[in-house]
Amino acid sequence: MISLQEGKGPGAKKPPERIICLRMVVAGTQPKVWRRLLVKETMWLSRLHDAIQIAFDWFDYQTHSFALDELKFGNPVKRDDLIVEDDRDVTLGDLNLAHRDKIAYDYHFGEGWRVDVRVEKTTAPVKGTHYPVCIAGERSGPPEDCGGLEAFHDMLACLKEPGSDLGKEWIAWLGPLYDPSACDLDKVNAALRKLGK
Repeated sequence: MISLQEGKGPGAKKPPERIICLRMVVAGTQPKVWRRLLVKETMWLSRLHDAIQIAFDWFDYQTHSFALDELKFGNPVKRDDLIVEDDRDVTLGDLNLAHRDKIAYDYHFGEGWRVDVRVEKTTAPVKGTHYPVCIAGERSGPPEDCGGLEAFHDMLACLKEPGSDLGKEWIAWLGPLYDPSACDLDKVNAALRKLGK
């Protein structure tokens, strides 16, 4: 008797999962504020948004979007002059991100922040590693509500003169623990481990 399964192979083999290494730089910052993040290709674009928020110590109070060529993904909007597709409906693999040079992430439109996201390489996953993971970075993320890039640079200058009136105001607003030169990878990765796919 011939089995119904006879003659059928094991089926199409699923391609191995890839890890994408992303270098993320907050545009215009001097000195540069940046992070290097390893993410799964199967990650939802909305989860990359969450990971960027964590990496730069932002709180997701504002709107965001990713720009890829002529496409925009983020908080969904459909108007005559603007269409932003929902970033919860697409993975990095769907966007073929591993084969793109870069994408832009905009957060807090107007006086907010642009993060230039560059694909550095793709690799195989390392067994026992939780993704996403931040493997490098420099400097604290700009406080999201400090007034934008120019105000951020003014803030940094004022913090160098903590005895001045403006220095005291910034320190009072930021809190005494804010260190613009610090990048706490342990804290970032502890928060990233709480993210889902």
